[in-house]
Amino acid sequence: MIGTYGHGTENDFVLVYDPENAIDFKPEQVQRICDRTTGIGSDGLIRIGKTDGKWFMDYRNRDGSTAEMCGNGIRVMARYLVQRGHQGAGIFPINTRDGMKYLAVPETEDISVNMGKVGEVFGEITATSNGKTWTGYNINVGNPHAVVFVEDMVQIGDLKSAPLVSPEDEYPDGVNVEFVQVLPNGELKMRVHERGVGETRSCGTGTCAVALAATLHAGKSLPAKWIINPPGGRLTVEIDGHSNATLTGPAVLIADHDLGKYL
Repeated sequence: MIGTYGHGTENDFVLVYDPENAIDFKPEQVQRICDRTTGIGSDGLIRIGKTDGKWFMDYRNRDGSTAEMCGNGIRVMARYLVQRGHQGAGIFPINTRDGMKYLAVPETEDISVNMGKVGEVFGEITATSNGKTWTGYNINVGNPHAVVFVEDMVQIGDLKSAPLVSPEDEYPDGVNVEFVQVLPNGELKMRVHERGVGETRSCGTGTCAVALAATLHAGKSLPAKWIINPPGGRLTVEIDGHSNATLTGPAVLIADHDLGKYL
């Protein structure tokens, strides 16, 4: 079995092409593949399947748990489909556990994906990391996000452990936590701790959550457009007047690997 390693703003994945839906990855297999010491090493695994004739993104976190979708991962999947000749360039859909997503995929340039509605779940949240606590926003992008704003990223310290987010009962399946700094030029800098993964170099759904939270934080109304800089690169998020978010950024395939020894 061949897996392809790729990334979107250094949020990295192993992709497996399985249009016949013949492969059922066990959590421990995903863990071995994604292990950065003994495996290929990645933030997650994407099985490229099909449902009702449409492409389906079966996304697994590094710990083997399933997730609704991944905004960086779906762009890398789209790049794989076009670059490997399974799908023509242009606009096409990919189904996910969070519903159908439509992508605009050129041959070589940045890829855009309509991420669907992004919304605030009302009620203040707090996030605590390394003894410091911030209040913030509870945002849903098909998966849950807690977004807080800091004066400077150095305040956060390391993110080796998951931040403590309250109220805990808001997130029975865990939560992605984003820390955001507003830069002097109006762009946003962010760090993210993803549930089931840890700190990652980028997070597609996280940037969409950050874009809405930044709009609320600034007291602005929709539509809005933000340039967001996670550690792994640069992404653009546009949210229209109906709260639909479009994420635009790069996606790159790096190399193929034999997965046999991890299964």
